Amino acid sequence: MIQSTQLNVLENSLDAAMLRQKVIANNISNIDTPHFQSKQVVFESLLQEAMEGNNGRTLGAYRTNQRHIPFGTGLGNIPQARTMTNNQTLIQNNGNNVDIDFEMSQQAKNTIWYNGLVQLTNGYFTKMKSVVEGG
Repeated sequence: MIQSTQLNVLENSLDAAMLRQKVIANNISNIDTPHFQSKQVVFESLLQEAMEGNNGRTLGAYRTNQRHIPFGTGLGNIPQARTMTNNQTLIQNNGNNVDIDFEMSQQAKNTIWYNGLVQLTNGYFTKMKSVVEGG
């Protein structure tokens, strides 16, 4: 089994995109349900924080010049996608806050994001295959 930080990030990102698709479909299917509160998936901001913060850990490799690239230990714990309830907005008189236009735009955005992740994952495995085959 191939393990790498890049592959783990891609895997968690694909999981987040699949979860987001399910949440959006659930929101749309409950558009007329009284008192239904829409949900959203949080992942990108958590990943960004993990990438920027790196939990303050570094490998501590010796650099002979400040312009050399510093070594790091990677991301550490790669975040998992989380579902949050949106109870801040009220769209309909029946207590439901699903906005169909917003949900459809999020679905289109998520589809593009998912397709991009699939292409990155395919590229990763193509590179790994090339390395194994010596090409």
